[in-house]
Amino acid sequence: MQAFLVSTGVVAMAEIGDKTQLLALILAARFRRPLPVIAGILIATLLNHGVAGYVGTLAGAWLSGPWMRWILGVSFIAMAGWALIPDKLDDAPATGERFGAFLTTLIAFFFVEIGDKTQIATVALAARYEALVPVVLGTTFGMMLANVPVVLLGGAAADRLPLKLIRALAAALFAILGILILVGFEGGL
Repeated sequence: MQAFLVSTGVVAMAEIGDKTQLLALILAARFRRPLPVIAGILIATLLNHGVAGYVGTLAGAWLSGPWMRWILGVSFIAMAGWALIPDKLDDAPATGERFGAFLTTLIAFFFVEIGDKTQIATVALAARYEALVPVVLGTTFGMMLANVPVVLLGGAAADRLPLKLIRALAAALFAILGILILVGFEGGL
């Protein structure tokens, strides 16, 4: 349960203002069909984070001891810095109408999420907890928590969010996790 909850919180916070959230807004505005867009986000995230989580559990099983602690701790601290940098949609692939709302969302989200901070966080969380299913479900749930309101409410809700504060809180959460891992604190993680 702990792996699920930490994964949900980390990804939900990190996703606010992320390029995939901007993509969700664009797809919702373009297609004006929220259910296929939400379904595309869900399936793309499960697939992408499933692969990332699998890689993380392999890394967690392969690395051990102080190496694992240092790699994970430094990774989370690096994620803290990355979380402070606002994303732009320039990196996103063009979305076409020819595939429809669901398939366009599925393809676009899957590819935009490759190498994104939430995918990297999924790898690190899966390596940390060595719990593939709870981590992937948690990171996917966190992604949905951040993106479904954007799809349903559109720009009105997104414009009112204090993005700088949310990015700072996400960065703080990543930094705290990294520091706790580096000092060997196992109790709360």
